[in-house]
Amino acid sequence: MKVSARNLIPGTVKKVTVGMVSAEVVIEVAPGVEIVSVITKNSVEAMGIKEGSQVKAMVKASSVMVTTD
Repeated sequence: MKVSARNLIPGTVKKVTVGMVSAEVVIEVAPGVEIVSVITKNSVEAMGIKEGSQVKAMVKASSVMVTTD
């Protein structure tokens, strides 16, 4: 699949919590670093997402802010 988004972050699915309509997918992108996504239950089933699956988190944002202490 080709996409225009530049922010594709590879990772491993650590946990999937499926609800009635949606599912929370926890993706470990580095040791101790996780990205959490909420997608539809149907998407989880159609894509075959389960613990241990290799996935990419696609991040699309209209703006990214940077701060310092």
